[in-house]
Amino acid sequence: MQAVHDFLKKTNTYFLATVEDGQPRVRPFGTINLFESRLYIQTGKKKCVAKQIAANPKVELCAFDGETWLRVAATLVEDSRVEAQASMLDAYPQLSGMYAVNDGNTVVYYLKDVVATFYKFGSEPREVRF
Repeated sequence: MQAVHDFLKKTNTYFLATVEDGQPRVRPFGTINLFESRLYIQTGKKKCVAKQIAANPKVELCAFDGETWLRVAATLVEDSRVEAQASMLDAYPQLSGMYAVNDGNTVVYYLKDVVATFYKFGSEPREVRF
């Protein structure tokens, strides 16, 4: 889990894929946080991506650092606890202009049933599960 966190943190931006009415939807994300031995992401409840996750919590993330790419298949689970929101917003203070703890819009999810695969040309893929 730590390797996945560190890779996503290093790349700054990863792409999150969801599904809406059978159509894939992909967009850039930048939040990744370790809290209570779980990997978390964050968005706004008012965004289409939150509605897509509510309808189908199975997602994929993809990131590339110039040499290695990472694909993460997971199920997202909403954590509505104030502590989880606070941990994320503490890790990303630049979000304070758009989000606040318990504001009715901030939503954090932890990744469950994760299959993360690191790929690099010329090397065998390395899989991590948690």
